[in-house]
Amino acid sequence: MPEFLSTWLDPRLFPLLCGVLGLVVGSFLNVVIYRLPRMMDREWRVHCAELRGEEPPTLEPLSLAQPGSRCPACAHAVTPLENVPVLSWLVLRGRCSACHAPISPRYPLVEAGSALLCFYAALHFGVSWSAPGAMLVIWALIALAAIDFDTQLLPDAITLPLLWGGLTFNIFGIFTDLTTAVIGAIAGYLSLWLVYWAFKLTTGKEGMGYGDFKLLGALGAWLGWQMLPLIILLSSLLGAIFGLALIIFAKRGRSVPIPFGPYLATAGLLTLFWGKPLTRAYLGVL
Repeated sequence: MPEFLSTWLDPRLFPLLCGVLGLVVGSFLNVVIYRLPRMMDREWRVHCAELRGEEPPTLEPLSLAQPGSRCPACAHAVTPLENVPVLSWLVLRGRCSACHAPISPRYPLVEAGSALLCFYAALHFGVSWSAPGAMLVIWALIALAAIDFDTQLLPDAITLPLLWGGLTFNIFGIFTDLTTAVIGAIAGYLSLWLVYWAFKLTTGKEGMGYGDFKLLGALGAWLGWQMLPLIILLSSLLGAIFGLALIIFAKRGRSVPIPFGPYLATAGLLTLFWGKPLTRAYLGVL
């Protein structure tokens, strides 16, 4: 980070500023999580209509900016005072001010999670370029985990910029050197791609989606190829634990697909902060 910035930013104030920024961006992430899959669905519908030679459906314009936030139950326009991260949800007691329909607690959880993770990133990495880089990774992984949990989609609109962002940051050696980052991107993608085809050729079924390949490639681009075994191990372990819990306690059928993105994202965050000590601890056990 430029010397004048590191001199101007108080190391004691920096984590607080990052936490506040994380809180504000967390509010926007809720918009991304809710709207991006719907925007993709609309785009697919238009393309399908064009391929069939039909008129595309007439739909209300939808983007991440327009229309303004509103209650999905009664279409009440959310006012600025009702859109303050976390606080508004608590004041409204988790209900719409107009129709009193419940508002999902995930909204404040995403906002608070983003704030806490960004606060910790600033503490962990200090006043350096690693902190804003880590915050970009945090925001992308939160959005991807939630979208995949809801829809079993990992949108290219997030995974590909995340991959290129990792390579760009590591041109300057922020998290690792560029060669290691490029190998990480290639190895991350190909490792799950090979697993996918091995599973498909063996069982005739698709075990995961292409978005998972891209996400692991993006994590390899940020953290380097050396961290990939740890990410794969942690995500597989988390997936097995939560998968068994869903089958046992939620009576979820074994044939019901479980999104892998949230586990990759969680493993990526753990590796972002504690990758090297976790690797040393793992190797010490062997």
